[in-house]
Amino acid sequence: MEVFLPIAEVSVNIVSIFSLSTIVGILSGLFGVGGGFLMTPFLIFMGIPPTYAVANEANNILATSVSGSTTHWLKNTLDYKMGLMIVVGGILGTIFGIITFSYFKGIGKIDIVISLAYMYVLAIIGTAMLVQGIGEIDRARKKIVIKRKLHSHYWIHGLPLRMRFKKSKLYESVFTPIIIGLLVGFIAAIMGIGGAFILVPAMIYIIGMPTKLIPGTSLFVTIFVSAIVTVLHAFNYGSIDLILVSMLVCGSILGVQIGQKIGEFIDSSELKTLLAILLLAVGIAIAYDSFFAVHDAKQIINNSTKNLAPFSNFIKNISENFSIIYGIISIIFAIVLGISAAFIRRFFSNLRKKYIKKN
Repeated sequence: MEVFLPIAEVSVNIVSIFSLSTIVGILSGLFGVGGGFLMTPFLIFMGIPPTYAVANEANNILATSVSGSTTHWLKNTLDYKMGLMIVVGGILGTIFGIITFSYFKGIGKIDIVISLAYMYVLAIIGTAMLVQGIGEIDRARKKIVIKRKLHSHYWIHGLPLRMRFKKSKLYESVFTPIIIGLLVGFIAAIMGIGGAFILVPAMIYIIGMPTKLIPGTSLFVTIFVSAIVTVLHAFNYGSIDLILVSMLVCGSILGVQIGQKIGEFIDSSELKTLLAILLLAVGIAIAYDSFFAVHDAKQIINNSTKNLAPFSNFIKNISENFSIIYGIISIIFAIVLGISAAFIRRFFSNLRKKYIKKN
């Protein structure tokens, strides 16, 4: 079932987009990693230009982050103060990232920059996860237990302006979370990902936060970073397509909820190795597609010759004439769906508990 995207100006298969976003959402919920570094390459492989793939996946990440963050808010496993400090750095990093994005877009190199960024990031993450996964499997087989130092001290811990974070029970320099947020925001603006693969390890090994507060705080930060990325992309490039975002958000939210539920019953340490292999495979596919594959010239459909449906035409007009309002609408749409999904899951969870008590 094909549908024409009025902003990206390409046709896509609804079932394929929804199915892929659901699968990536399941992986995100199961392993606790953001799905952006998988979904964005998949969108590019399906013929969506990289500029539009990055922007719309950022909007999708906003919805899934709101959904997950609301769940953690209901469980009271979220450090707002630490999160806001990271958000300050994230805002600055996002602005720098958009400036860099604009520069490479201006010289016509943004597509290759995005491809290279994904190629290297997936190679690094995939290799690290593969080594870790194989090591965990080997230690579990040999029944070896390694005691690791939870919190090592680096130069970043010697920075001034220390602040007390009561929820995390930490006394940390405000520059530590701000610098981490700066890096996350920069990467999110260019690659359209939430940055959890950097944020979560940094919270564990650099900031030293309690494990139970890390997922919720990470998602809380991602909400603000993704929202800013969405608005800036909508305003500067008009690249947010609500039809594409709707398919991505619905599939991802469903997948995340399923993945989180599956994660409660299985040990994902062995499956992490399979995810690492998948990441490496996607990285290799991007490298092949960028440097070796022969691409046929794609026919660009001009809007003046394409009869758009009334709703598609409406979206196109708002995007072109009211870009900031359109960006805000995209954010509100993602937030409403994300919060609704969290409360629906909460409702059915409580219903199941009541049923179990009765029996």
